[in-house]
Amino acid sequence: MSQLLHQLLLDQAEKTPDALALGVKTQWYDYASVANHVKRVATGLQQLGLARYERVAIYLPKTAEAVFSFFGATAAGGVMVPVNPVLKARQVVHILKDCNVRILVTNKARYNQLQPLLRECHDLIRVIIVDLGRVDDDLAVTWNDFSGSAEQWLPSSSIDADMAAILYTSGSTGKPKGVVLSHRNMVTGAHSVAEYLQNTADDRLLCVLPFSFDYGFSQLTTAFSVGASCYLLEYLLPGDIVKAVEKQGITGLALVPPLWVQLADLEWQETGHGLRYFTNSGGAMPTATLSALRERLPNASPYLMYGLTEAFRSSYLAPSEVDSRPTSMGKAIPNAELLVVNEEGEECQPNEPGELVHRGGLVAMGYWNDPERTNERFKPAPTAFKEIPTPELAVWSGDVVKKDDDGFLYFIGRRDDMIKTSGYRVSPSELEEVVYASGLIAEVAAIGLAHERLGQAVVLVVVCNDGQLFDEKAVIKYCQQHLPAYMVPARVIEKQSLARNPNGKIDRKVLTEEYKSLFSATGVK
Repeated sequence: MSQLLHQLLLDQAEKTPDALALGVKTQWYDYASVANHVKRVATGLQQLGLARYERVAIYLPKTAEAVFSFFGATAAGGVMVPVNPVLKARQVVHILKDCNVRILVTNKARYNQLQPLLRECHDLIRVIIVDLGRVDDDLAVTWNDFSGSAEQWLPSSSIDADMAAILYTSGSTGKPKGVVLSHRNMVTGAHSVAEYLQNTADDRLLCVLPFSFDYGFSQLTTAFSVGASCYLLEYLLPGDIVKAVEKQGITGLALVPPLWVQLADLEWQETGHGLRYFTNSGGAMPTATLSALRERLPNASPYLMYGLTEAFRSSYLAPSEVDSRPTSMGKAIPNAELLVVNEEGEECQPNEPGELVHRGGLVAMGYWNDPERTNERFKPAPTAFKEIPTPELAVWSGDVVKKDDDGFLYFIGRRDDMIKTSGYRVSPSELEEVVYASGLIAEVAAIGLAHERLGQAVVLVVVCNDGQLFDEKAVIKYCQQHLPAYMVPARVIEKQSLARNPNGKIDRKVLTEEYKSLFSATGVK
């Protein structure tokens, strides 16, 4: 039977009302309590006049009120819009205006920053402030005054094909775009991930990544789909994650590569022995980092994954394959099909590079109010039946991959990230993998910069470990020993930290913009 997003939680509350569902700081909520709060939020939204399909933005750190609001928005018949809490006022207002948000849930500090700009948000009718006892503002209302009675909640007439969420992908150039996900997309994804991770009610997941990131939000949906529990963590230092794993009895940990790189250098001792698995997405896991993590977390199975917001999650590498294929993206997750397609729209042969195309129930509905970009990315599936007048749409990812003879996928690069130098196409991730193995740096981003002779010159921007001296010549020499000549960097530049987007991924576009004049007539040759 199909489910709506909030029914993942409400159905579980019917089955196991006393089981722990959500932890934050020193407080834990059981499923019955979380369900009651969700219904109270839904009632409050309905009493404010929220209509079916209208958007509710949640601009909060990882708090219980944020979780109640996500699921309360869809329970009221609306659409939830998680907003990354690290975004600044102008970025948030862009999102509020772009998808015509009707109701905003936030806290006092963030509201004070937004207030001078909210007059631009003509569709906004109410702001709910979770941490104030009273307000003197016609637009705002306190959490306690807003919350309704769970018994007065009126289940909406939504169906699983309706909108459930709009997730804004972090755009490093231009404005971010809103990916529209249906109830079916999100519920199918939750069940698919729980299936291959073999999640059960005994699991406890640590929520570290922002909920505005589909990978971060899926920690909630995956847990709720099987009756597991989640602990919400706002961390200051990587060591806080290690401590939370031990203190909260965490069995599943999901992070992105930059965080894994930092955690691999920490002393876990017995801390991580309770971890059943750890997952990676949002970029390739360096093999040296993976080896270090497996040594420090001997009982945890590694799941290397690939996904894109437009299709939630696409592939995973089973732990049994990690030793033989550590650089592979694996194969399609349950209930998805992945195709590698050439420029003629035909399936590629083994080891032939092509674009990854994702079809199935996880394919998003498109980009909010952006038909041009939707038509560029959401196109008929290569296997679409010609006899059907409305062909199935698939996500054409823009990522270049290849399949080996056994059907395992390998990431080569994004079409717009590929470096074109001396007539060759160079994959930044492939180059970074080699440099990580040198041990000469802590983090690296490979970029291509305009060069009169080469077309683009390969440049590495690196961060060194604490106490490690930067040696540009040593890095270049190592590359000369391990790479073909056209891949050897022209320059290696040291920085204290690398630019990241709001989801924690290294942002090559920002670095490219910063150093775009490096090889210009007035710059360094």
